[in-house]
Amino acid sequence: KQNKQQILKDFLESNKIEFEKCDIAANETNKKWMRENVPKNCRPSSRNPLPPQIINEERYCGDYDAFFNVKEENAVYAFLGLTAPPGSKEAEALAKQQA
Repeated sequence: KQNKQQILKDFLESNKIEFEKCDIAANETNKKWMRENVPKNCRPSSRNPLPPQIINEERYCGDYDAFFNVKEENAVYAFLGLTAPPGSKEAEALAKQQA
């Protein structure tokens, strides 16, 4: 069974979405940055946020569960703050909504 980080990585790669993977296990600076940049209202009440956390530049997008939900709804590009490519299910859905 693939872990959440691998599933997310595979999705981004297969859709040719550029990303930077930040290892928090081996890099204390990355861990501190992630913990400081996940909004307080998005953190678990009893512990620190766990990876993967998805951030586009300075914009917090969400965690794996949020990603999974938008993936099921064909809304990943909007979730990531990106424009859906022409011909994608998401772009087609947006076009229907705007028509």
